[in-house]
Amino acid sequence: MRRDLIGANAGTVWRTLREKHEKMTFGELLMVTGLNPIDLASAIGWLSREDKVYFSDVNGEEYISAYHEFYY
Repeated sequence: MRRDLIGANAGTVWRTLREKHEKMTFGELLMVTGLNPIDLASAIGWLSREDKVYFSDVNGEEYISAYHEFYY
């Protein structure tokens, strides 16, 4: 897998999370983005490394959300 493709997929995932303004499960992101599981996992890893997403557990379900920075 090429690094530029992972970066492009990361952009797709990040924009999806930002536009939806909600947390999503891995399965939901698969459906919405149309990426395959390997591409989605790579994109999430990229975003996680850059502190662009955070993970939360709600009743045993893992959710992914876009990190929102606030500047005052």
